[in-house]
Amino acid sequence: MQTELNLNKPMKVRSVWISDIHLGFRGCSADYLLNFLQQVECDYLYLVGDIVDVWEMKKRMFWPQAHNNVIRTILGKAKHDTKVIYIPGNHDEVLRDFDGAVFGNVEIQNEAMHTTADGRKLLILHGDKFDSIVKISPALAKVGSRLYDYLLRTNRWVNFVRRKLGFSYWSLAAFLKHKVKNAVQYISNFEEAVANEAANLDVDGVVCGHIHRAEMTTINNIEYYNCGDWVESCTALVEHPDGKMEILKWTDEAHNTVSPSVLAQAA
Repeated sequence: MQTELNLNKPMKVRSVWISDIHLGFRGCSADYLLNFLQQVECDYLYLVGDIVDVWEMKKRMFWPQAHNNVIRTILGKAKHDTKVIYIPGNHDEVLRDFDGAVFGNVEIQNEAMHTTADGRKLLILHGDKFDSIVKISPALAKVGSRLYDYLLRTNRWVNFVRRKLGFSYWSLAAFLKHKVKNAVQYISNFEEAVANEAANLDVDGVVCGHIHRAEMTTINNIEYYNCGDWVESCTALVEHPDGKMEILKWTDEAHNTVSPSVLAQAA
């Protein structure tokens, strides 16, 4: 299913999953995300971890108005008929201590279950517990996170040049992850581990984030969905009113809805 946007009215879907926003990090594409949230209406909004980058904020404070606007928009949806569920990840793991609490109509759950319009049961979790590096050595994971930050900063300059030359957004980090053999194997192992967890819980599918790679596939009869991120790919997973699922890549969609000045800033 390919969604066509109508600039005169918001897109109406049943459910939305977004993850790995990394508010508080310079690489966060908050303007793209804000545009997405303004263009979409939903009954359920799942925040699937790493929404606020506490790791990054401990190193340096970065919180521009665009990041405030994202929070305010999410809280506004929670106040007006959208059920918002926040599932903490490893970068905002401090919130895991508040499992079951409700703040500003936003429910915090370390894991959640969702039933689609056509009756399928989906397990929802961030996914970092299946990341062997994070699980075995949090310190090593933070070193890797810092190297990843440098790569993303380089990517901003690459896209600045590309935009000057008239080319569209391109993710250097995503390109390298898909080309490097070890990264590809890691992604495959992660996806299989998440799918196995869903199979053990006797559900139909699983939605996660963490690895910054949006995906819809079937693994051993389990529907695997990864909603991606808002640093590299700017993707969201949505459920339509009939239960059909779709991944939206907002760097493509936003060219129809975001002003050129905002697109330049996001690059």
